[in-house]
Amino acid sequence: MSRLQPLPLCLILWTYAVGTASAQSFFPPPPEHVTTVQSKLEPGITISYKEPGICETTPGVRSFAGYVHMPGSVLADTSIDANYTLNTFFWFFESRKDPQNAPLSIWMNGGPGSSSMLGALQENGPCKVRADSNSTVLNEWSFNNAVNMIYIDQPLQTGFSYDILMNGTIDPNGGVSTFDSSNKPSSSIDWLNREGTFSSQSASNTANNTENAARTLWHFAQVWFQEFPDYKPNDNRVSIWTESYGGKYGPAFSSFFEEQNERIANGTFKVKGELYQIHLDTLGIINGCIDSLTSETGYPIMAFNNTYGIQAINQSTSEAAISAFNKVGGCKDQINNCRQKAAQLDPNFTGANNQVNSACLDAYTTCQEDIENPYLDLSDRSFYDITAPSADPFPPEYYNGFLNQAWVQKALGVPLNYTESVGSVNEAFFNSGDYPRGEFLQDLGFVLDSGIKVAMVYGDRDYACNWIGGEASSFAVQYSNAKQFASAGYTEVKVNSSYVGGMTRQYGNFSFTRVFESGHEVPAYQPETAWNIFNRAMTNVDIATGTVSTVGKSPIYSTKGNSSAFNIKNDVPPMPKPTCYVLAIASTCTEDQQSAVMNGALVQNFILMEDDTKAATTTSSGSTSSGSSAPKKGDGGKLEVAGAWAVTLSLLAGIVLLLE
Repeated sequence: MSRLQPLPLCLILWTYAVGTASAQSFFPPPPEHVTTVQSKLEPGITISYKEPGICETTPGVRSFAGYVHMPGSVLADTSIDANYTLNTFFWFFESRKDPQNAPLSIWMNGGPGSSSMLGALQENGPCKVRADSNSTVLNEWSFNNAVNMIYIDQPLQTGFSYDILMNGTIDPNGGVSTFDSSNKPSSSIDWLNREGTFSSQSASNTANNTENAARTLWHFAQVWFQEFPDYKPNDNRVSIWTESYGGKYGPAFSSFFEEQNERIANGTFKVKGELYQIHLDTLGIINGCIDSLTSETGYPIMAFNNTYGIQAINQSTSEAAISAFNKVGGCKDQINNCRQKAAQLDPNFTGANNQVNSACLDAYTTCQEDIENPYLDLSDRSFYDITAPSADPFPPEYYNGFLNQAWVQKALGVPLNYTESVGSVNEAFFNSGDYPRGEFLQDLGFVLDSGIKVAMVYGDRDYACNWIGGEASSFAVQYSNAKQFASAGYTEVKVNSSYVGGMTRQYGNFSFTRVFESGHEVPAYQPETAWNIFNRAMTNVDIATGTVSTVGKSPIYSTKGNSSAFNIKNDVPPMPKPTCYVLAIASTCTEDQQSAVMNGALVQNFILMEDDTKAATTTSSGSTSSGSSAPKKGDGGKLEVAGAWAVTLSLLAGIVLLLE
């Protein structure tokens, strides 16, 4: 889901005030020491990878970063006419404990078009990036403590994934001007028009909806699980954990994978080389936007009547939004119209029917303007944390600078600059009206009835995909134990001997958890709580205590307690002071700070230096990463940023506010 916002005037006028332009090249270094494996499944498919030796520096624990390269012909089962190569980036981290016998989980951020490096470096991965944007600290609550983790940049063009590599400049409107040696522009380019190497930025060269993204990832998984030479586990269980727009990715991808397993098992799917059954174990959804019809009214409720006592809008505005949802021809009617047309004209979710796309896009736009936007227009509070300002300093964006360090890109073996959120993917999904489509609750029901565990986890300060709407979606899932799940009560999530991290409702393989004192990215705000929920779900024990087995029990495990968790109220923390990080200037800097940067204020390590500015550090505890996670000797500590045009794409992420 996107929030289209106008670019502030000071950014339109902003020139190269952050530093002095020079003849320094901003292109990433050529990949080297990369191992390439030719696929035995199909001609033209390869896996290229290397061991980066960065981020995960725990002795004896390995990681591998690389690509699965596939010809566009693998997408013959979609509506996409792909005349390009699919180069999908992954970063695989072995489990810190017994990787040979550990299960594996895929992690995907949302967007659509938001890189999963957010998860790896800002949330639940092995390290967090420090305030210098050039070194890391180990994360003691990393999801790879006992699970093999693979972070995937998808759909195509997201993060380090690419279709076609292009050298050129990108402007504030997302326009790309390519160049070669005959028309290469001067190296003195302002921050809003940066030169670098990037994917095509074409909305035609990526998945256009969630279902086609599922099909694409399944082809990736067939190659990776069968042929990546450094993953040969004894435990072949695979889980999917995702966030935000992952409320759609997770159900759709899991359902599609399970349907493919059934086709392979009964012999109705016989494509040579793609007969590997992916044994799904757990689906985890963190602050996911799942179903518009059931969750939309959660926005005005969250904005006015939340557990923190914050009235970001007044009562009349909240009531008007709810009325707008229910009125004739309003948001609800348009969502139903979208879904009716989709069922009739695009039942296979191809995204190729213009009549369906138009109806669903109209529904999305109406709901956004009438229901969701009053909070954004009136409150000046964060989209991702109602207790924070719109220029929100947390979680810190330091990984943006880190991933555009030339030495980091060299370690990862990537041939292009890093982009946190890519507009082309968002545009493709937006134009197909993907957001209000209604298949995702049905997918969840199918997944649950297939015996797959589902854990829904929601930070209670998030507005973007808030827990009120998430809870409503959990009740709307139709599956064989829906009545029993709704009857289960809330009980405390005991994180350790002295801390209760939230409230959870669980019946058998389905749980819904409200996490206290957390915004959108729960593992960043409450790392210990998030890890415990993740670990308990993955190891078949109850979310509440981690001591009760939830498999093979008779009667089926069920929590007991109050029917609602809304009665537990929270204290409002002090509102944090914005820390202006220029690589994410639209989301972290106030208008005054943006003006200061425009007027040549001092910027160090991409942070605007003000009289009372103190460079923040990551909140993770642990030992510092060593070796490669520091500036190379002899560079004087200078930050060598490969592709400072990433600033432009971060600015674009301010125009199109993505669900990360």
